[in-house]
Amino acid sequence: MTRCLLSAAAVAACAMTFSALSPALAQGQFDDVVETEVLQGWDLPDGRRLAAVRLTLAPGWKTYWRAPGDAGIPPHFDWSRARNLQAVSVTWPTPKVYHQNGMRSIGYTNQVVIPIYVTPSTPGKPVRLRSTLSMGVCAEVCVPHQVKLDTTLDAPDASPTPAIVAALADAPYAADEAGVRAAICQLRSTENGMEIEAHVTLPHTGGTEVAVIETGTVGLWISEARTSRQGDTVVAISEMIHPNGGPFGIDRSDVRITILGGNYAVDVQG
Repeated sequence: MTRCLLSAAAVAACAMTFSALSPALAQGQFDDVVETEVLQGWDLPDGRRLAAVRLTLAPGWKTYWRAPGDAGIPPHFDWSRARNLQAVSVTWPTPKVYHQNGMRSIGYTNQVVIPIYVTPSTPGKPVRLRSTLSMGVCAEVCVPHQVKLDTTLDAPDASPTPAIVAALADAPYAADEAGVRAAICQLRSTENGMEIEAHVTLPHTGGTEVAVIETGTVGLWISEARTSRQGDTVVAISEMIHPNGGPFGIDRSDVRITILGGNYAVDVQG
């Protein structure tokens, strides 16, 4: 299988998966495949605001999760033009695993609500939530797409929004919630980079389990994890390569392992 060791924008040009459309043409031709809405959400006792972005996809289209797999484009929020915004934390609902043309992708169809925790620079003042969401959308063709967000969070409200509550409930379980008893990673040098092998001891999550390994290292390419279960332990192995071909380091505290099962998902961090 040919691998695409490319930036998010260039992934769309990978001949095995993506059409040859330019981003500018794709943006205009496929504007109607996704509708976007910002849910105002509510104020939290710690001064943050819990809002959300709702994406509604046209029938037959899908978009991608935080770690989309070899066949997808990772989504990215650019908050640089926001106002009175100190920090944003995104919570991704549990995605689905898709197989197409011998490749695996991870994402969403129909509709997804993405909760965002917003920390204002000046508490008590409105936040102008202005952002560009770069994402991939895919049906018969897969294309890069951009969504412009611009709304002001200025209506104090302590009442939870049902759609956001439901999205939070659909997020992967934390390690302690899922009964994870151990999580161990081993790193080995390879000819082209490094291999990471993770062992996570936890109850079976149902069906065919898929593990996703993320390292937190910017620009690092990491392969789909070869996932197996050995008794009460999930074993996941991925290859890692730096785009410039040089040496690189991994901070073990940034390693994140998500196990997607048929019944639920588990998020193991650090």
